[in-house]
Amino acid sequence: MKKQGFNPYLPSWEYIPDAEPYVFNDRVYIYGSHDRFNGDVYCLNDYVTWSAPVDDLTDWRYEGVIYKKTDDPLNKDGSMCLYAPDVTIGPDGRYYLYYNLDKTPLVSVAVSDSPAGKFEFYGYVQDKDGNRLGERPGDEPQFDPGVLTEGDKTLLLTGFCAVGDKSRTGAMATVLGPDMITIVEETVTVLPSEPYAKGSGFEGHEFFEAPSPRKIGDTYYIIYSSTVFHELCYATSKHPTKGYEFQGVIVSNNDMHIDTYKPANKPMAYGGNNHGSIVEINGQWYIFYHRHTNGSNFSRQACLEPIEVLEDGSIPQVEMTSCGPNGGPLEGRGEYPTYIACNLFHKDEQAYSGDLWMNTQFPRITQDGKDGDEEIGYIQNMTDSSTAGFKYFDIKDVTKFRIKYRGYCNGHFEVKTTWDGEVLATFPVSNKNIWTEVESDINMPNGIQSIYITYRGHGRPSLASFTLI
Repeated sequence: MKKQGFNPYLPSWEYIPDAEPYVFNDRVYIYGSHDRFNGDVYCLNDYVTWSAPVDDLTDWRYEGVIYKKTDDPLNKDGSMCLYAPDVTIGPDGRYYLYYNLDKTPLVSVAVSDSPAGKFEFYGYVQDKDGNRLGERPGDEPQFDPGVLTEGDKTLLLTGFCAVGDKSRTGAMATVLGPDMITIVEETVTVLPSEPYAKGSGFEGHEFFEAPSPRKIGDTYYIIYSSTVFHELCYATSKHPTKGYEFQGVIVSNNDMHIDTYKPANKPMAYGGNNHGSIVEINGQWYIFYHRHTNGSNFSRQACLEPIEVLEDGSIPQVEMTSCGPNGGPLEGRGEYPTYIACNLFHKDEQAYSGDLWMNTQFPRITQDGKDGDEEIGYIQNMTDSSTAGFKYFDIKDVTKFRIKYRGYCNGHFEVKTTWDGEVLATFPVSNKNIWTEVESDINMPNGIQSIYITYRGHGRPSLASFTLI
C-alpha cells in the first residue's frame, strides 16, 4: 500500500493540542502545547514542533524540542506548564514565540532565527514604561496568545472567559510595535464573553478561549473556542481590532451540528476543549484542531481537515474524518490501525465536553507503554454497543474483512458502512490474552464508504486494527 495520511496526522504516540499551523520556507510547521500520555493536567511537556513539505501532508518530521518550560526566568524550577503558544515573523525576519505559563497573567515572548528553533527567552509584553501586560491596574489576565504581524505592527489576541465570569469581558486585542514586545495600541475587547454577549450575535457561541487571528484578502478572521467547548468558531471584520461579527462553526470534535450523515445533535465522538486555526497550503485551506484520547482531557492529539473558504468569505462546517491530511479517501485495501477512528461512541451517549475523566464503561483511544514510547495506538474498552467509525475509503471489490482484538470478552463485532445501517459481517470473539485475528467474508459496496465496527456482548475487548481484503 502506498503511503497515506491519517488523522491524527502525527504518530499515534504524540500528543500535541492547540496547534497553530504556518507555512515557512515551503514547509508547514505546527506550534502547540504538549500533553503527556497519561498526564493528570494539561501541557506537561516542553514545546516541540513538527513540519511537513507543503506538497505532502503525510510526511511529518520531528524537529525536536524548541523551548523548555525552564527557559522562562519565572519558571526556573519547572513548576509551571507551557500553555498554548503562537508564532509570527517579525519585521526583522526572526521568528517570535508568544506563550503563557499556567500560573502567570503575563504574555512571555521568545525568539529564534529559524522556524524550527531553538527559541530563546526575549521578554514580556509591556507598555512603553516597562509595565507588564496583565499586571497593570485594570488589565485582565492574559491567556492563549494569538498573533498576526502586518508591517511593523503585530496584533496580539488573548483571553479566557468562563461562563458567568463578569470579570472577563472577552477576547482582547493589543497592538505591539516593531520590537514585538512593546504596546503601541492599548487593549480593547473584540469578541464578547458570555455575560456580555446579549444582542451581539454571538449568543450561544460566546468567546471562551483560544483566539487565533488570520487575514484572507482584506478580511480579518478570529478563530476561537466558544463556550460550547468542543467547537472552533470564527468571526470576521474589515478592521483588526473592532467590528467583528459571528459567522459560524468550522469544526466540532464531537461532530455536533453536522447533519450530513447523522442527526445534527448526536455527538459522534468523546470531545472536549478545542483549539486550533486555519492555513492555506498550496491553494487549499485547512482547519487544524485537536481530539481527546485516553479517557481524559489531558492526552490530546492534532488533527486537520480540508475546508472551503467560499467567495463570500464564509467557511462551511466540516466533518471529522480519518483521512484529513490524505487529500482524499483512503485506499480500500490493506490493514488500518484503529487509532485513526474519527467516530467513537456508546449507547449511553455522552457528549463528554466538560468532565475531566471518562467512566471506564466508554471506549477510548490509548496506547501501551508510557509517554514517549513509540507505541501504536488502539481502542480499549469496547463494551457492549461501543462503535468506532472510520471515514472515508475508496472501496473496490472487497470480499473479506479481518479484525485484530484482545481481551476478556464473549460476543461479536459487527461491520457496517453507516453508523446505524445494515450489518454486513459479524466476527465472533472470546477471551484472548494476545492480539488475535478473526476473518469473515463480506459483501461491501464499491465506492466511497465509511466503516463502522460495533461490539455486541460481554466484557471489554480492545481493537487494534482491521484489514480490507
